[in-house]
Amino acid sequence: MSDIKLELKQLIIESLDLEDLEPEEIIDDEPLFVEGLGLDSIDALEIGLALQKQYGIKLKADSDETRQHFASINALAALVESHQA
Repeated sequence: MSDIKLELKQLIIESLDLEDLEPEEIIDDEPLFVEGLGLDSIDALEIGLALQKQYGIKLKADSDETRQHFASINALAALVESHQA
């Protein structure tokens, strides 16, 4: 598992208080919302705030592009990597 993906999984677990979930249980290409982890829009806001705090990434809440970035761990990792480049 790449460092950035592990960081993102830990960030999600910590920011959403998912205490009984381990980073290894989050599948990189599995959907984060509805299916997969089953997160909702409130969770998305929490993750968005955590991304801003950790990586300085600001996202528009109602944007289609933001929904694409939040599709999976792989998509979030690509977003973070693009901002670090």
